[in-house]
Amino acid sequence: MALPTVASQIIILVYNLADTWFIGRTDNPYMIGASNLAVTVYLVAASLANVFGVGGGSLMARLIGEKDMDNARKVASYSITVSMYAALAFSLITLILMSPLLMLLGANDNTMEYGKQYLLTTVVFGGVPTVLSMSMPQMLRNAGYAKEAGIGVGLGSILNVALDPLFMFVILPEGKEVLGAGIATMISNYCSLLYFLLVFRKVRNESVLRFTVKKERVDGIFKKSIYSVGIPAAIAIFLFDLVTIVINRLAVGYGDEHLAAMGIVLKVERIPINIGLGICLGMVPLLAYNYGSGDRKRMSEISAIAFRTILVFSLLCTVIFRFFAGGIVGAFIDNAETVRLGTFFLEGRCFALPFMLIGYYFVNYMNAIDQGKVSFFLAILRHVILIIPILLLMNTLFGLDGLTWSQLVADALNVIISTVIYSNVKKKLHLTKADI
Repeated sequence: MALPTVASQIIILVYNLADTWFIGRTDNPYMIGASNLAVTVYLVAASLANVFGVGGGSLMARLIGEKDMDNARKVASYSITVSMYAALAFSLITLILMSPLLMLLGANDNTMEYGKQYLLTTVVFGGVPTVLSMSMPQMLRNAGYAKEAGIGVGLGSILNVALDPLFMFVILPEGKEVLGAGIATMISNYCSLLYFLLVFRKVRNESVLRFTVKKERVDGIFKKSIYSVGIPAAIAIFLFDLVTIVINRLAVGYGDEHLAAMGIVLKVERIPINIGLGICLGMVPLLAYNYGSGDRKRMSEISAIAFRTILVFSLLCTVIFRFFAGGIVGAFIDNAETVRLGTFFLEGRCFALPFMLIGYYFVNYMNAIDQGKVSFFLAILRHVILIIPILLLMNTLFGLDGLTWSQLVADALNVIISTVIYSNVKKKLHLTKADI
């Protein structure tokens, strides 16, 4: 379950990094800064997929574990259809409030137009395929079709990488590189959606998965379960983006080159983060199924493998980032000052990676066992109670050093507190055998 999911997350990373890399070929820090700001709104749209992909997907897996196939089918259909309508609503809101949103994120006269180009293509015209091409593979994964989910995500990502240089440097004139990157992302998401629609049609007779435009009727108790797990999962992504907004606002206060450097570092960090999330997402359906069937021993074995893999991988990435930061940042832009700043940021922030991924493990474990309230609290704890206040305080007291090292301080505290909560939940639910 984890390997296809990790593979798809790696491919997602490639195309996210490809946008930054190709835009970096312009050596224009304003374009890099604008795309970094605009992608935050794009990721908020994508977080809608978590409401239904995580909430509906984990519930569907638990119902399959309980052999309740009829309600599992209804939950799957409801989740996909409502995610489509939610995406459409978000696209309209973004169209109406585009300028205020970008100003809130920190856009100025140098970056505003580039940001609008990216949002218009990826969110306004591409919002629905963006959300569905992320929620549908999560449903496939939770139904046991991890390979098909990975292929679809990979298809869109590879196509995006191929289309980026075509639209940025061949079809569109100079100065429209950000628009070209947005068009490439939009087209690739439409192609992914088409693939997933075909897969859903293929497996409809052998699984609980259905896609219909008409909303399925599901019992209130199931809706409550979808949203109690899915909304915290989406809020966790939103809060992640909120932290990014705060970091960008603080970085731009030092200058546009600081914003561009931090934007590159935040994208590079997504490599271990997305792979760690892929391991967690591979863990979730197996945990949910065995929680529903009552096999506690197998739950323990699955979660232990996931935790150890995450820990070893994150430590390895920390070492690589610490000693090769300059070369990594320099691969994205040929601007000496931006590379110097990015190296400084990455060398400090890399030590937070193991604590970040352990925190994600705890959140996904709670999503799998229908503990949405606990998952929500963990998200609030990490982002609102710890990261943002510590970030603001350390930036005020220590300047760029504080901006860099605040992530480590916040995530280390988060792991300490989350471990206590995790242990108490296990005892309450009689999951007493150690998972880690």
